[in-house]
Amino acid sequence: MGFIFINLSSSAAAIMPPPKPLLFASSSTNYHYQINFVGFLVILMLLLLPTLADADCNHDDKHSLLSFAAYFPNLNWSATVDCCSWDGISCDDKGYRVVGLSIPGRGLHGAIPSSLLNLTSLSFLNLSYNFLSGPLPNRLLSSFNNLHTIDLSYNTLSGYLPDILPSTLQLLNFSSNLFSGTIQKDILQSLQSLIVLNVGLIGCLQFTGHTPHTHIHTHIREWCVFGVGPEPTLNISNNSFAGSVPPSICTTSPGLVIPDFSLNDLTGSIPHGFGASSNLQVLSLGFNNFTGQIPTDINGARSLQHLSLPGNSLTNEIDENITSLPNLRSLVLFGNMLSGSIPHSIGKLSLLEKLELHINRLHGTLPLSLMNCTKLKLLNLRVNSLGGRLSDFDFSSLNQLTMLDLGENQFSGVLPKSLFSCKSLTAIRLATNKLEGDILPDILELPSLSFLSLSNNTFKNISQALNILSSLEKLTTLILSKNFFNETLPAAGISGFQDLRSWDLVVACCFSFELTRLPALASQHVLDHVSSSYLELPVFVAPQKASYLQFNQLANLPPALYLASNNLSGEIPVEIGNMKSIHILDLSQNYFSGTIPSSISDLTNLEMLDISRNLLSGEIPSSLASLNFLSSFSVAYNNLQCPVPTGGQFYTFPYQSYQGNPWLCGPPTLNFCIKQSHHPPSPSRHEKDLNMEVIFGPILGFCFGFGFGIILTCQTFCIVSKRRIFPRVIHRYFVWT
Repeated sequence: MGFIFINLSSSAAAIMPPPKPLLFASSSTNYHYQINFVGFLVILMLLLLPTLADADCNHDDKHSLLSFAAYFPNLNWSATVDCCSWDGISCDDKGYRVVGLSIPGRGLHGAIPSSLLNLTSLSFLNLSYNFLSGPLPNRLLSSFNNLHTIDLSYNTLSGYLPDILPSTLQLLNFSSNLFSGTIQKDILQSLQSLIVLNVGLIGCLQFTGHTPHTHIHTHIREWCVFGVGPEPTLNISNNSFAGSVPPSICTTSPGLVIPDFSLNDLTGSIPHGFGASSNLQVLSLGFNNFTGQIPTDINGARSLQHLSLPGNSLTNEIDENITSLPNLRSLVLFGNMLSGSIPHSIGKLSLLEKLELHINRLHGTLPLSLMNCTKLKLLNLRVNSLGGRLSDFDFSSLNQLTMLDLGENQFSGVLPKSLFSCKSLTAIRLATNKLEGDILPDILELPSLSFLSLSNNTFKNISQALNILSSLEKLTTLILSKNFFNETLPAAGISGFQDLRSWDLVVACCFSFELTRLPALASQHVLDHVSSSYLELPVFVAPQKASYLQFNQLANLPPALYLASNNLSGEIPVEIGNMKSIHILDLSQNYFSGTIPSSISDLTNLEMLDISRNLLSGEIPSSLASLNFLSSFSVAYNNLQCPVPTGGQFYTFPYQSYQGNPWLCGPPTLNFCIKQSHHPPSPSRHEKDLNMEVIFGPILGFCFGFGFGIILTCQTFCIVSKRRIFPRVIHRYFVWT
């Protein structure tokens, strides 16, 4: 590019054609400026040339990362690109040395390559939520002099913990792996420093393994003492720590905020002293083997927001002092052996959002002061001995309540109308109490209700109940079993229940084919749109059986129809084949008669079929062999005849699936099948007896021959008549004794 200068300092102005735009003004001062500016540009370019030529990360770091990536092709790191721009890589301020490697949840399989050790400037390493396996590379942690964070959680790494930890380490997470062995003394010394440097990082210590019993007291105490800072946290949950918690724990560390010792094997009593931690916000000691009572000095922890002690063997009463915690938001004490009543002054906990006292030995009534807990969202008092008239308690002030579980208590009376003013309710369980009366239209004031369990009470008027409940548009789970005694399903059938996914109902009389029209059980398209949200109230499926499955999420609750243990009679309707989405069909322990409808083979998603202990006759449809997902099957104790079908899943079912049907034959039963004759019609009974006399008479005599003829006739009866004449009274003897 050419420059045109106009110099007015000379006597003659030289203008060089052709004329072009002027770059600088025509003055001697500006002339010097332009010379200086051009020189500055030249110098700047010369200075930048080396930087531009070397604008790549450290060669050794890049080589180490490429060697690491060779084991994991899905990382897609390119050798032609600056490694500081690779996904999951961070470099120092100069963009030269690699200081961070964070690739969680990338589906990495196999061992950790030793090439990782060459990243000597690494300060942050996160390989969590992968499928890494095998032992850690030798000197993994000792090779990094600047490492402050390492997270290898949620893999399948194994072997022993490293002997040496870097002094700079602030966060170490080895949780949810397969590490074993013991934590050596040197490691414990390093962990003391770890807690000192790691302040306010939840989950700063999570090991899977064992610690020597002789060290457990000393080092838990030291971890608490050294946990200083604005928000010190000690998390050693989900391990195998044993022994008792020392009585002096944390008395010299008032700054401790969040200790979590849950999911270990700790024993003994919960020591006094936590109440002296004025900054304590969360205390989690659940799922250990603690005994004794809740420490009475816990009310001293005035900042405590969450107290979680479930799954232990705590006894005695819940002390009234616990209601002196003004900031308490959750009180979780379920799964213990606590007795006495709910503290009468529970209403002083005005910020309480979660109260879980289920599976204890509590008695008495609901304290009236509980009405003052207006922020309460979850109330679970299931499996206690609480009682009284439920309608005496006014629920109307609990307008934020979403989950209510009072099941398996002794509450009596009718459904309280005040409960239906809690517009946020999504789940209600009042099963196994002494409630009675009708289900009234007031329940329709709960537009978000998706879970309702009222089983094992004495409610009446099933027609009205179903008519009302069918209008709850978000209802997905309805459990009404062991109610409506001596009532029948409405003659007009059942409509509505568009999103109903699980249904448990006990009624008398017949199986209405209207049940087969429930939309979510008949259409996969409808089922796919059913909410899959988690439930705070678990669903217990078939508790009278050994499986006793518990489900906490609707998406995991299989589409099912449970009608077991009723007085249902008549034939199983062929329309049952319309329930295309169903996974479980339980019609056991009823009085169904007739044959097994072959339309059941249209239920291609069926995983469990139980039609045992009925009055069914005829043969087992061979078309059921096409149910490829069928893993549990029982037709035991009926009047079934003929050979057991072969093929498909029938090869996997045990003898117990067929017992109590003496006329069934073929494996796995112990009865041999007699091949059907291809000759003309079977001879009459008189002809059979006569033939047997001719053959066996000379040898054994007429009487023995006649008896043998009766036996032979019974063995071939399923072929001749395909009907059973087993008396009902005998069948009931088989079933119920």
